Amino acid sequence: MIDVTGLGLIIPVLPKLIEELIHGNISDAAKYGGWLTTTYAIMQFLFSPILGGLSDQYGRRPVLLFSLFGFALDYLFLSFAPSIGWLFVGRAIAGVTGASFTTATAYIADISNDENRAQNFGMVGAAFGVGFIIGPVLGGLLGSFGPRIPFMVAAGLSFINWMYGYFVLPESLPKENRRPFNWKRANPVGSLLQLKKYPGLGGLISAFFLIYIASHAVQSNWSFFAIEKFAWSEKMIGISLGTVGLLVGAVQGGLIRIVNPWLGNEKSVYTGLLLYALGLLLFAFASQSWMMFIFLIPYCLGGISGPALQSIISGNVPANEQGELQGALTSLISLTSIAGPWLMTGLFAYYTKPGAPVHFSGAAFLLGAVLMLASAIISYRALHSNAAARKVKA
Repeated sequence: MIDVTGLGLIIPVLPKLIEELIHGNISDAAKYGGWLTTTYAIMQFLFSPILGGLSDQYGRRPVLLFSLFGFALDYLFLSFAPSIGWLFVGRAIAGVTGASFTTATAYIADISNDENRAQNFGMVGAAFGVGFIIGPVLGGLLGSFGPRIPFMVAAGLSFINWMYGYFVLPESLPKENRRPFNWKRANPVGSLLQLKKYPGLGGLISAFFLIYIASHAVQSNWSFFAIEKFAWSEKMIGISLGTVGLLVGAVQGGLIRIVNPWLGNEKSVYTGLLLYALGLLLFAFASQSWMMFIFLIPYCLGGISGPALQSIISGNVPANEQGELQGALTSLISLTSIAGPWLMTGLFAYYTKPGAPVHFSGAAFLLGAVLMLASAIISYRALHSNAAARKVKA
């Protein structure tokens, strides 16, 4: 939660800081924003499987501590960056050490069973939601004192988080479930290839990939879209993202514990992905500021799909390979973060620049809706194919 609060602090002010450093407009800033995220993702793609493998050998706690300290350094670089190049240096450092989500999900897998795995993964989403209630709202308010102030506060929070991890957080991985580090498995391509060991996961992994590509229509694009379309201030962006956090926290921390046992994992995946697609489609054609807040409801309800899909995938993997699995999935997410921001902010920049063939700020949201719909179809086919195969074996 503290980790995401720090991230949320900087989102409302990042577009303005980029504009200030490049002396350009919001379309230009969006392109740089996409490249910054891509830089982070490339480094995370290369290093996440290494840290995932290390967490399988040495435990989750030391890797989490290393990651949190890296984020503190990143925010310090961003706080005092004299040029756009320093932003790229900071993002590269964060990408190398950015294993907090990977290791946290492996931690959850360590302490979960088949009955509560989806709900426990949902708690990670709930922590994300609460952090996104506090972070962006506070960042929007602090941004009124200057675009660099939220970065300084985020650095302080990351250091506090490191101290909390050092003094309070216990280890989750018993020594009998640990295994030696293997360089072959720890390289990013090898890590992804390890997913081939698990039968029936190919279609679900493809759907997972498309979901994260589509999510960058919001993650990488929201602030730039809101500034260009509705002339929102940092404070308004912070309030909107705080609303996202409130809704995500309600869905992941509360609703999912009711809906998932009722619908089951499979139907939760389909229902959530269709709600995601609907929300993105509505964002694309919103014409008033207030509509964005209303349309957040179906979009955030789509969050019931993620923990259910992750639970299905995790349930097909042995206990002593959960760190490797989460490292591989994070590598996959990093691939989407290499392509997604570049694609979505590029679409936004192209359709909002002077002289664009058609001025359409919502182009990225429209593409995201199409990709979410495609992932729902792929998930349906994969899960039904697996069910048919099990019947044949029986």
